[in-house]
Amino acid sequence: GPRPLGERAREALPELAELGLFPLLDQVQRSGRPRTLKSRKAPDGRSYTFTCTPVTEPHDGDGDRGVLVFATDVTDHAEAAARLRASERRQRETAVTLQRSLLPQELEEPDDLRVAATYHPGGTEAAVGGDWYDVITLGGGRTALVIGDVMGRGVRAAAVMGQLRTAVRAYARLDLPPHEVLQLLDGLATEIDANQIATCVYAIHDPNEGRLVYASAGHLPILVRDHEGTVQRADEPTGPPLGTGGWIHTSGSIALAPGSTAVLYTDGLVERRDEDLDEGIAALERALSGATGSPQVICDRLVRSSGVTPDHDDDVAVLVLQHPARKGAEAERFRNAALELLGGVEAAPRARAFASGVLTSWRFPTDLHDLGVLATSELVANSLQHGTPPMRLRLRRTDRRLIIEVTDGDDHLPRRRRAEPGDESGRGIAIVATIASNWGSRRTPGGGKAVWCEFLLPKP
Repeated sequence: GPRPLGERAREALPELAELGLFPLLDQVQRSGRPRTLKSRKAPDGRSYTFTCTPVTEPHDGDGDRGVLVFATDVTDHAEAAARLRASERRQRETAVTLQRSLLPQELEEPDDLRVAATYHPGGTEAAVGGDWYDVITLGGGRTALVIGDVMGRGVRAAAVMGQLRTAVRAYARLDLPPHEVLQLLDGLATEIDANQIATCVYAIHDPNEGRLVYASAGHLPILVRDHEGTVQRADEPTGPPLGTGGWIHTSGSIALAPGSTAVLYTDGLVERRDEDLDEGIAALERALSGATGSPQVICDRLVRSSGVTPDHDDDVAVLVLQHPARKGAEAERFRNAALELLGGVEAAPRARAFASGVLTSWRFPTDLHDLGVLATSELVANSLQHGTPPMRLRLRRTDRRLIIEVTDGDDHLPRRRRAEPGDESGRGIAIVATIASNWGSRRTPGGGKAVWCEFLLPKP
């Protein structure tokens, strides 16, 4: 429409005030340089890109400086960009929801370890990745800990992660050494998607050994801090990532004495574009050496010290475990007793007498005492009949359960079966499975096997 010449622009062109253009016009008039305001929504509901260009008009021999305002309708482009952003946002929200639903909603709590974990998805501009972690109680006092990272982004990476995590839990129930679990996982990763690569660390903690036995498929090293603050890296052995195939993984071990803290993590915690990966791991070691408190406190401190923010460009997963040093009344609730078993007819009654004396000294109630002696008798008798020397009986109590374990030199694992009325054997394991809360068996390093059962203790 018509505009009165000579009036102030603010009065003649009120629609420009609504768009907030006058500060920009002032800048253009003062500087003599063009400026552009992209995709600004006007009161009519359409979007425009405004280009403001200085112009000079001759007047009485002098140059009067003005500003030419040119508006381009970009409504279609703006709406398309908004739809794209909304689609990307929904896709990311779907991937994050899938990722979080596939991670453990609540960590299992082992008797002998304190654990905590944290997961931070990448910032809003980064598609979610395939980081995962898990804690799996194996029975007999042992605990499996796992952390991994599926390469790639989006829903596909999260879905592959979910399949691998489920497979790890299934393989863990077989109670295999860490390298054998990774061997099985490697074959499965190839079947799921030959183009999808993943890294993983699988570790087992046995409180009787005071060590963390682990195997790594291309993952970053576990860090262990002792009670004095010295940090060690579990560097070797490390095989290639899962899904590459054709590699024989091996297991290693690192001490995890009472008072120690171990940290498993993904590369988002230590990898930065402007520095070497080893520098990031070294910085994490320094942060861990001074970190004290509960596992959750240490988790949060390591994340903060590594500079992880809500707009971080990569996913971060951290799993912290502590083997607490117990003293006083708490230490009384964690006890061990062991007996070397010699062959012969006297081995079984000797084992029963030993178990009876230990359980009496631990002040167990009569019914639990009798069940423990019966389970000991059956496990020892089974080992004497089907196993080979050396044989060993171990009793262990925690604040939650009684664990009875018998080891021998034969690697044939027992199985529960239905004994026929005329059979003279085959009932021992069935009896143990009936009276105990849980039972199982596994092959031991160097040959042989361990058969165990456990009883839940009454709550105080």
